[in-house]
Order: sequence, then structure tokens, then C-alpha cells
Amino acid sequence: MRVIRNLFALVGFLAVIAAGVAVVKTRAILDGFDPGAMQVYQELVENIVETRNAAEATVWKVPVEEGLTPEDVEQSMKTVANELNISNVGELPLYKDVEAKSGEQYRFVKIYMFCNSLTAARMLDYSDAFSAYLPCRITMVEDKEGQLWLYALNMDLMIHGGEPLPPALKEEALHVKKVILEIMRRGAIGDF
Repeated sequence: MRVIRNLFALVGFLAVIAAGVAVVKTRAILDGFDPGAMQVYQELVENIVETRNAAEATVWKVPVEEGLTPEDVEQSMKTVANELNISNVGELPLYKDVEAKSGEQYRFVKIYMFCNSLTAARMLDYSDAFSAYLPCRITMVEDKEGQLWLYALNMDLMIHGGEPLPPALKEEALHVKKVILEIMRRGAIGDF
């Protein structure tokens, strides 16, 4: 009996050592990351567990106030973008393409592309991989029940998910995040 007890004690001791080594290695790896990385990854995991949908977990989603038309929201977003000095660089009325190809009416889905080209250039100078995040897109989607929503990619992973961005670039990225969220917020209530 004593041998079994000692064996379990040894296994427990080795497990504690292994856990300690894992914690030290994880901290050493994360020391090179942005200070906000752990929170961003924790929220990402929580969102994936909650929604069971990786795409849903990586976006911002804002309901549009009842009674507003897509045209109201669009006008509001364009006005706010202009006010906040970010360019509307393109639009994709996806629902129209679906209708043209299917011959059937489809719910409203339109993608708006906003960009500050000088910030975009600095992001690209830092890493060409940031091109996948450009331009910032806000999609207006009519869900299957007829409710309008605004969606945008959550930029926190890009801003905080790896090694710290250079301070000036991080400040610009945070500003663009603030602008996109403001366009969504005010667009959703028809404020212009």
C-alpha cells in the first residue's frame, strides 16, 4: 500500500512540475505579445464557446433601430464617415448580384468599404498580411426575420493579438477602430 501511495505522490509531484514548466514557457512566449493579447484571446475563446461559430466570435454586431430603412442607415454611415475623415472606397450590393444570378428576390446584404489610405499604407509597410483587413468593411444585413444589422470585423486581434505594434501605428489603428465603431453606432440609430 505504501508503494502505491508513494507512486501516486510521485505522479502528483511530476504533474505539478510539468504544470509549472508549462506556465513558465507560456509566460515567456506571451512576454513578446501586446499587453492586451491575453484579454483578446480570452474573449475570442469565450465567444467561440458561447456562439459555437468562429465567424460570429470575431465580429462586432450592432442591431439597427426599428423603423430605419437601409437607405437611412447608409446615408447616416456615409455622413459619419465623411465627418470622421474616412473614405468610402467602395460598395458591394451583394443582394443584387444574388438576385441577378438566381432570378429570385434576396434579402438586403450590402458591404460598405471604408479606408484611410495613409493609415492603410503604414499598416502595409509594417506587414503585408494586414492587406487582408483592408479596407475596413461594414456589412448591412437583413436577417431572416427582417431585422437589419451592421457587422464589422473585430479589429482587436489585429491590434493586440501579436507583438506590439509600433506606438504611432497602434495609435492610428486604435483611431480607425474607434471610427468604424462610431460609424456603426450612429448608422444603427440613423444619426447624421
